[in-house]
Amino acid sequence: MLQLSFIKENKALIVERYKKRNLEATETLDQIIEKDNDRVKTQQELDQQLAESNKLAKEIGDLFKSGKASDANELKEKTARLKESSAVLKEKLAGIEEALKQLLYLLPNVPNEIVPQGKSDADNKIVEEKGTSPEFSFEALPHWDLAKKYDLIDFENGVKIAGAGFPIYKGKGAILQRALINFFLDEARDAGYEEVIPPHLVNEASGYGTGQLPDKEGQMYHIGIDDLYLIPTAEVPVTNIYRDVILKESDFPIKNTAYTPCFRREAGSYGKDVRGLNRLHQFDKVEIVQIQHPDKSYEALDQMVAHVKGLLEKLGLPYRIALLCGGDLGFTSVLTYDMEVYSAAQEKWLEVSSISNFETFQANRLKLRFKNSEGKTELAHTLNGSALALPRILAALLENYQTEDGIMIPEVLVPYTRFNKI
Repeated sequence: MLQLSFIKENKALIVERYKKRNLEATETLDQIIEKDNDRVKTQQELDQQLAESNKLAKEIGDLFKSGKASDANELKEKTARLKESSAVLKEKLAGIEEALKQLLYLLPNVPNEIVPQGKSDADNKIVEEKGTSPEFSFEALPHWDLAKKYDLIDFENGVKIAGAGFPIYKGKGAILQRALINFFLDEARDAGYEEVIPPHLVNEASGYGTGQLPDKEGQMYHIGIDDLYLIPTAEVPVTNIYRDVILKESDFPIKNTAYTPCFRREAGSYGKDVRGLNRLHQFDKVEIVQIQHPDKSYEALDQMVAHVKGLLEKLGLPYRIALLCGGDLGFTSVLTYDMEVYSAAQEKWLEVSSISNFETFQANRLKLRFKNSEGKTELAHTLNGSALALPRILAALLENYQTEDGIMIPEVLVPYTRFNKI
């Protein structure tokens, strides 16, 4: 959520940067500024009445001590009227503050100046590409055919049990999945991230804290009877650990990693792009999260990108890095890099990670602050990234490492799988 002070001082900048998102928000910004002016005015009126009430209370006490009860009772009637008026103002102020909060929830984060103009992923800027796609002397199979051929994933029974998008991993497919999870967690630990195992359900306050609510409410699974949400990513529970927390500068950097299943409704998804593991309702992911000092967050973002690059290089997968354009940028993000791997059999790039800096946007919602060297309170910066999402990584490994008589296992995973070939 944008800070009110930032909006009031930088309206023209925000309007200009929102053009990268293809968003015209002048009217909403004006409404916010007007509503905040109403808030300030109402607060001042309330403060004046409370000050007057306190003054009268002292006078009433003095009059009673002086034996002037009749004069004191007259002032008590005035105090009663002030209390009634103050109660009305408090109710008015609460309504203004709620309306202001709802308006602020409508505004996405302000894109960084380097974010390209664009409307969709077709306008993203490729900033790096590395690796060579394998060439096959035989007809390469897509991962869904390989999974069936080698009995690795049961899509049909997943449909029977829960519906499309809920696969069953089995045998060496399950072992390979678990090997990837453990490999990613070990690599994150070696990079200084502390592992946590968070809840897989969160309350509404957590959803609002990281910005999934109200923006992505329709994409989350909601348990109505308990008013809880299945997590779409570990980012939500892990970042919310620090909700309503005041840190010390010496606490930075805070680095956490977590493995969780993730649940997304993916409403409206259809066609060939959702076949097999390409798009699921339940999938596994290892997440990395950082809480950073504002002066260090972009350095941290570069480190997180380098970490994910290292994972892909160790797995031997060709990859590229895309700087997301404004039209493809997430609601809460200032700057996002997508990591994509090349699927040799499908002959297309598959997104496997998004790494984002949110600056103070989430921290403002979370009330995540720190005391700076001067003793003043500031908002921290938050960042997160997938390191990595499992389904498309597994798909790319099956497709890129296939041979005529099996599927080879990347050397780095053999200590985890305890076999080098399927």
